Amino acid sequence: MAASMPLISVRGSDGLHLTYGPPNYNEYETFEKDTSKICRVMAFSQDGKYFAWSNGSQVKVISLPSCSPVLQIAKPKTTCLQFSPTGDFIITWEPYSAIKENPRDNSNLHIWEVKSGTCLHSFIQKKQYLWYPQWSIDEKICARNVNNEVHFFENNVFTTITKKIFLQKVSEFSLAPGPPPYHIACYVPGSKGQPSFVRLYRYPPCEGNSSVIANKSFFKADKVEFNWNKKGTGLLLLTSTDVDKTGASYYGEQLLHYLGTSGDTSIVKLAKDGPIYSIDWSPRCNEFCVVYGFMPAKATIFNLKCEPVFDFGTGPRNAVYYNSHGNMLILAGFGNLRGNVEVWDMKAKKLVTQTQASDSTFLSWCPDGEHILTATTSPRLRVANGYRVWHYTGSLLFERRWDSDQELWEVCWQPCPFGTFPETEIKYTPVAGIETPQAQVTKQAYRPPALRGKPSTFKLHDDDEPPSNKKQSDQTIVPLSKSAQKNKKKKEAKKAKKEQEKVEERDENQPGNETSPVYTEADGTETTGDPEKDKKIRNIKKKLDQISKLKAKEQEGKTLELNQVTD
Repeated sequence: MAASMPLISVRGSDGLHLTYGPPNYNEYETFEKDTSKICRVMAFSQDGKYFAWSNGSQVKVISLPSCSPVLQIAKPKTTCLQFSPTGDFIITWEPYSAIKENPRDNSNLHIWEVKSGTCLHSFIQKKQYLWYPQWSIDEKICARNVNNEVHFFENNVFTTITKKIFLQKVSEFSLAPGPPPYHIACYVPGSKGQPSFVRLYRYPPCEGNSSVIANKSFFKADKVEFNWNKKGTGLLLLTSTDVDKTGASYYGEQLLHYLGTSGDTSIVKLAKDGPIYSIDWSPRCNEFCVVYGFMPAKATIFNLKCEPVFDFGTGPRNAVYYNSHGNMLILAGFGNLRGNVEVWDMKAKKLVTQTQASDSTFLSWCPDGEHILTATTSPRLRVANGYRVWHYTGSLLFERRWDSDQELWEVCWQPCPFGTFPETEIKYTPVAGIETPQAQVTKQAYRPPALRGKPSTFKLHDDDEPPSNKKQSDQTIVPLSKSAQKNKKKKEAKKAKKEQEKVEERDENQPGNETSPVYTEADGTETTGDPEKDKKIRNIKKKLDQISKLKAKEQEGKTLELNQVTD
């Protein structure tokens, strides 16, 4: 029996509801729509069996697909929700506020057991940034960052700290998602001329550096983003500065580093200068893709040795997304780009389709690896809110648009356990779809009336096609302007001159030729090959040229200086 398609959760100014996935798209009637206009947050468990949301009065947890209530928490100010990896626990966070009557009772982070509804423990977490504790995938250990220390709890007993990692001024850490042995990366920002660094530990940490697997230091890093692969064996560090002191980039300076749990470290060398927009690991954990460089951006796939293995060329893109099977990849351009979406076959390294999802602020692959969800959400864009479902061949299957007086805040797929949907053969023929009623933006650039109807010679960007996709037959002949023709003739003449000089040099060096070998420099000057002789020859020529100029001045009647006429 085939697995049922995942649901789609939708949160906006008109409340929260669930809808069927492809091919139905109707509201999920088993779920009672929450019409609260202040639904602040929603979350699925990683396996999709639980769904939780906060509606401004309480936090509700239901089980799927029955939608039967599991837990209700009287925490009306909750603004953040997250499930533990197995879904046994749910963590809630609300803005911190001191209580004068009872200063000790001001905990704002709570860990709840889902089945029993028991609050296992509460902490004070003042900052919303990185507010959540981190579990290992089997939930055997849990970790939090507290005052220059990373505290570890085992078997979900939060009253006892079993292990600690102490690093002066440690600001962030990341627990690998893989199975045992567990690994932890800790980041310490640099200060007073000292470099920033990230250390990779094996759990349990020991005194000294005996549990340190790898260490990576760098000077240009105001902040770091951790990107683990699915198995937790490889870590990509995106380091960045707030300001690029060279003035070359608005985004600041960025570098990409790799750390492996085997102890190897390296820097990912990128072939184009500019910001790093997006990074994504393949679910197969054998490669990763990076979108980088000044527009038009470049996209490259690297192996675990940080060697480039495939180049997509350049284009209007700033995001990359692998599907759940790793057999397809999306390169997209959102934000200040027009919403170009490219779907690539990763086995054949071929472009499956190319379409546009204009004004999109969100994109996500369906867990089945075949459908794509795009959305325009507020507050990023407060107009034309709505979401669409596409097939990977580029066909639009469903679209829902919000009224002008309403806002869409969030939309997402229900997660499914890995292996729920089998990998299918990739097809290049578009499936049947629908026509969108939204007016399509013209793809043609504006041209003054005087130039309309005439061939254009202007090119905004030098887009490079992927090396494997270049075809001479695809090139079209475009009439050149006068200046372009002039430059072309100069280049051809210069090239012909170099070729002629190479021929003359080869002929003079043939056996039986009694003349001395003659070489030519870049400026066309002949040389003997002996630096000393060449220097003397150049000095003599220089003096002769000066004498010729002086004689010419004398013939024109100009008066020369005494030192210019004396022998």
